Amino acid sequence: MVPGPSLTPLRAAITAFFALDGFIFAGWVVRIPDIKHQTHASAGALGLALLGVSAGAVLTMTLTGRLCRRYGSHPVTVVCMVVLALSVALPPLTHSAPALGAVLLLFGAGYGGVNVAFNSAAVDLVAALRKPVMPSFHAAFSLGGMVGAGLGGLAAGVLSPTRHLLGLTVTGLLVTAVAGRTLLRQAPPVPPERTPTRAAGTARQPAARGLVVVLGLVALCTAYGEGAMADWGALHLQQDLAASAGTAAAGYACFALAMTVGRLTGSTLLARFGRARTVIAGGTVATAGMLLGSLAPSVGAALTGFAVTGLGLANLFPVAVERAGALAGPSGVAVASTLGYGGMLLGPPAIGFMADWFSLPTALTSVAALAAVAAVIGVSTRGALGR
Repeated sequence: MVPGPSLTPLRAAITAFFALDGFIFAGWVVRIPDIKHQTHASAGALGLALLGVSAGAVLTMTLTGRLCRRYGSHPVTVVCMVVLALSVALPPLTHSAPALGAVLLLFGAGYGGVNVAFNSAAVDLVAALRKPVMPSFHAAFSLGGMVGAGLGGLAAGVLSPTRHLLGLTVTGLLVTAVAGRTLLRQAPPVPPERTPTRAAGTARQPAARGLVVVLGLVALCTAYGEGAMADWGALHLQQDLAASAGTAAAGYACFALAMTVGRLTGSTLLARFGRARTVIAGGTVATAGMLLGSLAPSVGAALTGFAVTGLGLANLFPVAVERAGALAGPSGVAVASTLGYGGMLLGPPAIGFMADWFSLPTALTSVAALAAVAAVIGVSTRGALGR
């Protein structure tokens, strides 16, 4: 089915929000080493401060679904993105770990809310298009992250964190003003067949709920790796391998580029190999890549490992969210998305604590362990995942 004229600008607007989200988030994470130095925080104190992002996001995620049902996913997306864009300018204004954690609560609220809202908007659009284009939206997030990390690496040498993150705020508000206009003018498309499908999903919900949670665990395992790379990858390269600030920022850029390439080819891979093989192969590849990335003795080998990890993890989250929605309707999407983004946001603080107890390279091997868990889940649920 070729999308009608009214759906083309809507798809472009939703894609822009995914890309902007990745751009802002990556711009923030590449400046974490500078913020750590500014606040004089230890690895554990920084991990605790980053927990503010997790707490704000998780609390908001539990409410965003209700807000989307009451007001619609489009206006909620716009409001949450404004909060995210404004709050990213706050961390450079702090000078202690507790103050950083406090402002990251607001940042996390915007981040968690916008992710649930625009995923809901994307699910509605995918159903209306009748095409498996969900990976393309997540590819936009990864592309935004790659660009944000790349520009962040350049900015690290010439701009203070305050000016850099204020630039992200201005960019975010401008993009939101343009793309948000389309979202606010159009209601989410609802295909005629959505109503009976939703009813069927409700009827089989008790049987499907367990599998939806398992799919959410796949999303959690893989998003944990994405969050770890975002928050700790640059610090690992700088602290453990003596990389420069610009090279350290390139670590997340390599990871984001690999995820972008993987997701741009995601629809083709799914059509050729099916969901189960994609999950199994992706988890296995990511396991090998992260073991290399975290334990390699050289910067070049670590960057290669980061890229391989990105390729492996690329399509696991979109597959989990899409299949959960097919099994249990919008509630399945909400469960898988919340667990997935919970893994992305709760993983970095956990790695901070493990880094204090052991070392940062050892802590990063937990990404490989959870990627292996995702592959095992893929094997055990092969029949339910289907093609």
